[in-house]
Amino acid sequence: MPCPYGTRSGCTSLFNRGAADKVRFFVKLAKFCIMSFFRFIVIGLTYIGLGLGYLPGLRMNRASIAIVGSSLLMALGVLDLKEAWSAIDYKTLIFLFGMMVISANLAGSGFFQLAIDTVMRFTRSPFSLLIVLTFGSGILSAFFLNDTVALILTPLILGLTQALTLNPIPYLLALAGATNLGSVATLSGNPQNILIGSFSGISYLDFAKALTPIALVSLLIQIGLLWWLYPEVRSTKPCLIATPLRYRVFQPLLTKSLLITGGLLVAFLIGVPPSEATLVAAGLLFITRRVKPDRILKKIDWDLLVMFSGLFVVTQGVEKLGILDLFKGLVGNPLSILGVTALLSNLVSNVPAVLLLQHLLPHPDTKTWLLLASVSTLAGNLTLLGSVANLIVAEAVAKLGYQLSFWEHLRFGLPLTVLTLAVAYFWIY
Repeated sequence: MPCPYGTRSGCTSLFNRGAADKVRFFVKLAKFCIMSFFRFIVIGLTYIGLGLGYLPGLRMNRASIAIVGSSLLMALGVLDLKEAWSAIDYKTLIFLFGMMVISANLAGSGFFQLAIDTVMRFTRSPFSLLIVLTFGSGILSAFFLNDTVALILTPLILGLTQALTLNPIPYLLALAGATNLGSVATLSGNPQNILIGSFSGISYLDFAKALTPIALVSLLIQIGLLWWLYPEVRSTKPCLIATPLRYRVFQPLLTKSLLITGGLLVAFLIGVPPSEATLVAAGLLFITRRVKPDRILKKIDWDLLVMFSGLFVVTQGVEKLGILDLFKGLVGNPLSILGVTALLSNLVSNVPAVLLLQHLLPHPDTKTWLLLASVSTLAGNLTLLGSVANLIVAEAVAKLGYQLSFWEHLRFGLPLTVLTLAVAYFWIY
């Protein structure tokens, strides 16, 4: 901790001065200690709130917690407004906003409902339903934000399992797990991958080449675990009756959205910067004679964008205070990076964990960034609180009178996380 009076020699020579100098020194020391105490309290409460999703006794979500934390750090003199503004990574926010616009247009056109209805036509047994659901939601999550996929598909899966009189728990676990596992494969799969793409400069294609095999193997592991844990899903007899899902397809919007999304994927593959490509795609989708922009803008997760902005500022404050220096020795090799990332991702959530760790990584190369991306995502399956997708599924189940408890999820999430992290580590290194 720096001497509040300047240098050590200044502190030492102080005691050779008069009483007035000593009083001023102790006043300055007391002020320094009080300010430091409040700074650390603010940082601690901010990360606790981000991990829990709320602060006890207060009606605050993650977005408001991040904004309050960043503003208090500015009020306490950790950084000024100019430094806070410079800390915000605009490329990440643009990429995230663009993907939200694309997902909102596809959702409004009925694409996700059409996709799940199409794949369900090829299954007639409980086990084949599990396989189709796992790979279907996993593939969708590789190209679109995983939380969006979980939010849209959860009520569809609930309705389908009820119509077929099946236990919804294993199928909803499959959905939650697959949206996390599938999102590992690409930069557009989840918010933390978007962050890492911005920090590392890894191209969309190189990222997908490196991590898609991990995602596919992980999805197979998930199917095996659910087959082992839930005997009722093992049946391969064609006993299911196809029940048509009720949904509406808006064909003009669907055609336009698919064409622009296809063009976006081509842009990613030929090396166009992701933030620029997604912004152009989002702009093209807003050119319309049929759909009011308000309908799309209302579906944008503004809370997530606000949370990201606040987190950038909070992380800059943590770095400026030198708190991260205490943890640099904990991430000296790939195995320790894996352990710290998995732990932080479950304590403070994966996005804050990535923001913190990107300052700690010693001379990160491509493999290190890929390890950080895969572990921060795969670790989200460990507990019910590990990812937003898990919570979306748990809340939907509770509304229908079922219970997906912390321990029920843990007996599935713990072995899944351990096995998939091992796959990621040995594949990358």
